[in-house]
Amino acid sequence: ALTYHYESQCIPTPGAWLAHQLPVWFQKLSVVATYVIEVAVPVLFFAPLRRLRLFAFYCQVLLQVLIILTGNYNFFNVLTIVLAFSLLDEEHVGRWLGRPRRRHSPAAWPPSLGWMLSTVLELSTYGLLLYWTVRYFGLELDWDRKLLESRVAFTYHEFTTWLRTVTLPLVGVAFLSLSWEILMAMYRCACVRGCFWKLWATLQWAIMATATVGLFTVSLVPFTYIEHESNGKLWPGIHQMFGAVERFQVVNSYGLFRRMTGVGGRPEVILEGSYDGHSWTEIEFMYKPGNVSAAPAVVAPHQPRLDWQLWFAALGSHQSSPWFSSLVLRLLQGQPDVIRLVQTDESRYPFHGRPPTFLRAQLYKYWFTSPSEASPGPAPWWRRQHVQEFFPAVSLGHPTLESLLSQHGLKDKPPLRRRAEAVLPWLLARLRLLCRPFSGPALLWSLYLVAATAGLLRALARRGPSPARHKGPPRERGERNGLRGTEGTARGTEGTARGTEGTTRSSDGARPEGRHGNKRKK
Repeated sequence: ALTYHYESQCIPTPGAWLAHQLPVWFQKLSVVATYVIEVAVPVLFFAPLRRLRLFAFYCQVLLQVLIILTGNYNFFNVLTIVLAFSLLDEEHVGRWLGRPRRRHSPAAWPPSLGWMLSTVLELSTYGLLLYWTVRYFGLELDWDRKLLESRVAFTYHEFTTWLRTVTLPLVGVAFLSLSWEILMAMYRCACVRGCFWKLWATLQWAIMATATVGLFTVSLVPFTYIEHESNGKLWPGIHQMFGAVERFQVVNSYGLFRRMTGVGGRPEVILEGSYDGHSWTEIEFMYKPGNVSAAPAVVAPHQPRLDWQLWFAALGSHQSSPWFSSLVLRLLQGQPDVIRLVQTDESRYPFHGRPPTFLRAQLYKYWFTSPSEASPGPAPWWRRQHVQEFFPAVSLGHPTLESLLSQHGLKDKPPLRRRAEAVLPWLLARLRLLCRPFSGPALLWSLYLVAATAGLLRALARRGPSPARHKGPPRERGERNGLRGTEGTARGTEGTARGTEGTTRSSDGARPEGRHGNKRKK
């Protein structure tokens, strides 16, 4: 599948072109790794062993980073990485931050029974994972060609049977894991000192536990969509709860494209404009493929809605995408807001001076080029072939365009009347005006960099310089130490002399005179 995926995905990146050039055996092996990481490894999220959870974390992060490098899927991959951070503990994160490790007692020999059992369980898990991968994906090492062959060694019926077997047990494992976390949180609340703070912690625990259990319960319905028989076995009350909150889209099932598209080439819609109906000029979009010499764009985590929807529109006819007729109308009218969806820099829009008189759309098939393909001028990233007309040539007031707009209810309507003193529309309009010169990726990355800089400065301010006593120059300190040493020596000599004098008096039998001694003499 990856031999087609990189060039046929919605908005590829330059990394997708490089990945497309990899040998076929490596592409097949990458598919195997993807299935293992997405199907088998997530079970280890609930593993009782810390190292297994860390293994699952790094597998997920590796997969998501590779997807980020080879495709623009907005913030989907970043969100997955953030959620995967819940698998880490404070000790492991502390190693990243350079904190000193905790001192553990030296390992005793022979090792304890618990350590041996955990090691055996961990190695057994890795062994079973490797065994199932080799068995169900037919991994074979070809020594003659020095490559690793792989193939799907299971049928669709076997896969659905396996899915039916593991779906409900996975729900049970997730429920036990959630119950354990709730009980541990309750125990931590009980350990809080002070009656008021204990009551406050318990209240927070009750609210969070109730919300978490509710979300977990209603999420079982979309989760079991992958296996309809398991979905039907759920308690009817769960379906009723899901039906009550479904309109709010609190939980939903998410799945990437289940069917590979672009097997015969990547379909792409190319808009063309003209003033006379004879000479046509292509309208190039900012992110989607168009010009074969233009490098694929890197836009994540921005989501270019128009370019994304044009990819879906190319998979069918324009009748299946009613909004396309409205897009043609707005471009014929020369509406600035719609033009900025095509090109933020209006100078790159070929009809920025005057709207086109005619518009049409052509359907092409695109393929990535290979390094062996040489051509004069800039090296092309794509090669393409014309397929057919996607949308007929129309102009303002054309019967075909008017019929399509009326059919889909997209005729111009009078704008909504708002109160002149409304503050929110005024603020939004001013904000849009300020952001107008910038593209979506530039604006998002600027906000992220500002937030990262603020966080870094805050962390540095918390750390701060350690207070130190003021010390004079080394020479002065040496002189002071020398004076103190001389003074101490003099005091020692004086004390020795006094001690000698006292000893002499004692040996002569003389009693030391003093105030009390004089009184006694009297």
